[in-house]
Amino acid sequence: MAADLTERIDTPLLPHPPVTAPAPEPPRDDAPGTLGSKLLRPHTIISFLLALAIMIFFFRRLDISLADVRADLSKANPLYFAAAFLLYYSGMLLRGIRWRWMLVAADVERADGTEIPGNRQLTEVLLLSWFVNCLVPARLGDAYRSYVLKREAKISFSSSLGTILAERIVDLFVLVIMLVGAGILTFHGHSTPGQAEQAYMAAAVLVVVGLVVVLGLWFARHSIERFIPERWRVQFGRLHDSLFACLRRPGRYVLVSAVIWVMDGARLLLVAKSLGVDLRASTGVFVALMSSLLTTLPITPAGLGVVETAMIVVLKWVDVTPSLATSTALMDRLITYWSLILVGLILYIRRFRSEVK
Repeated sequence: MAADLTERIDTPLLPHPPVTAPAPEPPRDDAPGTLGSKLLRPHTIISFLLALAIMIFFFRRLDISLADVRADLSKANPLYFAAAFLLYYSGMLLRGIRWRWMLVAADVERADGTEIPGNRQLTEVLLLSWFVNCLVPARLGDAYRSYVLKREAKISFSSSLGTILAERIVDLFVLVIMLVGAGILTFHGHSTPGQAEQAYMAAAVLVVVGLVVVLGLWFARHSIERFIPERWRVQFGRLHDSLFACLRRPGRYVLVSAVIWVMDGARLLLVAKSLGVDLRASTGVFVALMSSLLTTLPITPAGLGVVETAMIVVLKWVDVTPSLATSTALMDRLITYWSLILVGLILYIRRFRSEVK
């Protein structure tokens, strides 16, 4: 009887949930309301200063006339620019739809006993994650996306992170194939610039790293689990299962990725057209994809400074004047960087206004 009484008393007082329970909530420091504090961290401030230094250095080195740039920008056709803006955010909606397909494939509804949000809500969460990527380096927005989904839909952080990892792997492989193909078409009959060859090499390294990670996770799952603390093995298993649930049949995800990258190329063509610059379709795709590749570098937030400089250099390779190349890069980044900050800030305040200090 004493043993029974002890068991009754001890059971509700267990200090930790069992190993099979979902991952604990992220610490308070990771909550949306503390995003402002992350902006004030030294490494974030340094990354913005580095972006500014990169732009100033290369603008001077490339001998760009700011007066000519202002003149080019003042003549921009707003209709073409508006079309480019709509095309970019249509691609975001397509990304949100694809993410929902991946969450369905990962069977998170059964695993977590919850309902997957609709396409609109998932697209808003995705935009919030890109907003975070524009503010802090190292693509922390991907983890933030999983956090928001867990907060709002009670979907496991690990499961959703597995789908995001699958999304990134698919996008990377398709990007590299299309980047190389567009580069061959762009520089057909001409020697490929050394910087373009370096971009190919960087892309190839990323693909190899991606393959190693995927194959390692597939073939060495049990070996990896031995080195993971027991309390985190369930979370690792969920990430692993959701990742390969998406990669087993990647056909439609690959197709959507190809469409998104083509839309990115078309967006750049429309931005250039608004300034009176006629680019070949392959050039538009090449510049857009190389820009996307550079945003993955954990140097500055969303490649700020690095992307603009690379776009100017590549456009000069295809005989676009320095001022028009600069104007094209600035207007394109107005869509892909600065508008994301504005849209993301609106969504952030609307969703988390009670936590904004």
